[in-house]
Amino acid sequence: MHEEDLSESPDRPSKTKRKEAMHALRDLGVELVELSVGQLQRIDLPENIRQAVRDCQKITAHGARRRQIQYLGKLMRDADEAPIRAGLALLRGESAAETARLHRLERYRTQLLADENFLGEIAAQWPRADLQHLRQLRRNALKEQEAGKPPKNFRAIFQVLQELERESSANAKPEGTHMEGSPDGGE
Repeated sequence: MHEEDLSESPDRPSKTKRKEAMHALRDLGVELVELSVGQLQRIDLPENIRQAVRDCQKITAHGARRRQIQYLGKLMRDADEAPIRAGLALLRGESAAETARLHRLERYRTQLLADENFLGEIAAQWPRADLQHLRQLRRNALKEQEAGKPPKNFRAIFQVLQELERESSANAKPEGTHMEGSPDGGE
């Protein structure tokens, strides 16, 4: 027997490792196929992969879908998978920054429900906030809690805070990367 033929070259991963990598890329493709159209648009994908995902989403026949997923896995080998994985993690809420942001908004909601004066803090953070609307949502949320009703307004407060933050960050991005003025708006 030729021992040098059986031993692994240090330059190349083993066949098992290569197969595992291909399966991981295929599984990544399956995750992309399971996303909604809106979620898929939020991930930075090469156009050929985006099209292959769309095609796979349209296929209902099991065998054809399996072949399309295999093809998608093949396309994924030539793509940089890091931004795709990061985009999926962000959608799943696994990003540390996203988790911290959600926790901060939950704290704001809790503080608002505990003390109406917290509206001043919200106004300082987001000057364009509709404080009257937030005040009304707060009153309704407290009534819901007392009556044991579903937390419709409780959730609405979170959605309003999330929208305020989204608008704030969208307005900040076109400005560029440098800071203009002080963070509190004073000069």
